[in-house]
Amino acid sequence: MQCIYRHVLKKIKTSKRTITTSVPEIRIYEVGPRDGLQNETKFVPTEVKVELIHKLASSGLKNIESASFVSPKWIKQMSDGVHVMTNIKKIPDVNYPVLVPNLKGYEIAKKCNVEEIAIFPAGSEAFSQKNLNCSVKEGLDRFRAVAEQAVKDGVRVRGYVSCVVGCPYEGPISPTAIAKVTEEVLSMGCYEVSLGDTIGVGTAGSVRRLMKEVLQVAKPENLALHFHDTYGQGLSNLLAGLEFGIKTVDSSVSGLGGCPYARGASGNLATEDLVYFLYGLGVNTNVDLVKLVEAGRYISNFLAKPTESKVNRALGDRFSNHLDIVKIASCKT
Repeated sequence: MQCIYRHVLKKIKTSKRTITTSVPEIRIYEVGPRDGLQNETKFVPTEVKVELIHKLASSGLKNIESASFVSPKWIKQMSDGVHVMTNIKKIPDVNYPVLVPNLKGYEIAKKCNVEEIAIFPAGSEAFSQKNLNCSVKEGLDRFRAVAEQAVKDGVRVRGYVSCVVGCPYEGPISPTAIAKVTEEVLSMGCYEVSLGDTIGVGTAGSVRRLMKEVLQVAKPENLALHFHDTYGQGLSNLLAGLEFGIKTVDSSVSGLGGCPYARGASGNLATEDLVYFLYGLGVNTNVDLVKLVEAGRYISNFLAKPTESKVNRALGDRFSNHLDIVKIASCKT
């Protein structure tokens, strides 16, 4: 009997259709330099952020969310977005998206020659008021203007929907409400919507209920999963989502993260843990775990805090070839 199942094969029945899925080729969307750092109280200098991005790119990651153009008044950590984006030595096949809150932020990002932006409406009324100072509808209207302009300019647009299973102010959130917001975001021209469990309260059960509802209005290939690991459920939630054919997963190196507007929310699912998990399922991520671990330790050492990645802790300095780690993850001799 295999230690880790190499394939997940399920049939998920919805009211509209039956979906048969197996473990797909997974696209990893690294959010450490932006979402991972935004809640850190110690300011990370531009040169450290840039070096982190370079290390992540050298590990083989192809999508690295690199900066945010929100007001420095609200999130000081992201105040150097222009300097970060103009100092990155970009690799041709690597995507360096940025987060924008409004048209003003978009115009600044555009001057940095970005190819992809992300917008971030909330799935909860209370969280929208705290995070965006407006209602869900007002937030959607604001982001629609940004998305339409970006699409017109030939810039890719990705959407985040926060608090998809629970809100720190409202409690549990209706999957139907999240499906409606997701449908709205896709209608703006977003190529993908990332479903974010902002406070990490989700379980495999709540994720399955969410997916069944959202898949009434969206295709699996237009969705991504974004789990915080507050209750240690990140990987089990991910496995539940993969059953539905989702092909994109957000994660953060060293498990960095948290939300300034969601007290108690811990970091994101650690990228090192995600890559190890996927190698165990037989999914080749083309990511060098040795180099990824190095990137995690680089930023953790700067922040003077231990890594939140269990894989990073476990591997130590024992390996110089990531293929040896793959063998462990796959239980191969």
